[in-house]
Amino acid sequence: MALQVIDLTTHVGSEIRTDVATLVNGTEAQNIRAILERRGIIFFRGLDISDEQQVLIAKTLGNIVESEGEGGVYKVSLDRGVNQRADYLKGSLFWHFDGSLQPYPNLAGILRAISLSDVGGQTEFCNTYTAYEELPDEDKRAIADLRVVHSAERSQYYVRPEMSYEEIAFWQQSPGHTCPLVWTHKSGRKSLLLGATADYVVGLPVEQSRALLARLRDWSTQPRFVYRHEWQPGDLLIWSNTGTMHRALPYPEDSGRLMHRTVLAGEEPMN
Repeated sequence: MALQVIDLTTHVGSEIRTDVATLVNGTEAQNIRAILERRGIIFFRGLDISDEQQVLIAKTLGNIVESEGEGGVYKVSLDRGVNQRADYLKGSLFWHFDGSLQPYPNLAGILRAISLSDVGGQTEFCNTYTAYEELPDEDKRAIADLRVVHSAERSQYYVRPEMSYEEIAFWQQSPGHTCPLVWTHKSGRKSLLLGATADYVVGLPVEQSRALLARLRDWSTQPRFVYRHEWQPGDLLIWSNTGTMHRALPYPEDSGRLMHRTVLAGEEPMN
């Protein structure tokens, strides 16, 4: 079955209409990857698929991270009874990209809505390719050679502004990662590497560094670069982790919201 593509905003987000067989057999996989890179996020509605089919679809698009959950499916929930790392997942309520502390960040994430919250729980995505491309030339020149340090500790201040010494020591066990502020991809396109883990810019005074990171985040997440997904049960959504940032909107921890996630392994380093 051919793909029907419906763009949802000018710069980011498309719905693709097709059938399960087309996704599982991979005949349109290259086209889907091209659309994903161009649009940042894509989703499929009303497919009614299983975990096994979700993994099969993922494998047509790249190599999955086998250690992610059970059988390639990780349960995303703020309920500690479902996910023992629920407290850590609270960081997902702030703009970020996954794998910022790794040399090879995840290529993409695949998320399927199992159950939803009655209030909140939408997911927002911003296109960091387009955000860079539309920066004024003066800003592009100013940040061209800057490098930024990402750390797990920095992201946790969003969740717990007054962490204890023990909490800080725990998060500092995760080594930081230094990467370019502007990522030049093997395709030749450039994107911004920002988000909640972005701690400071190398060589800049702390005040100037934090102000610059906040200004670039605000620029990248302005409405014209953002798509907000209103979930329906069964939605299958794929986001380009190397060309977007994302965040979930707040929802009650006891709401029962549950997503099943499969991750595609990174294919190029941030250098």
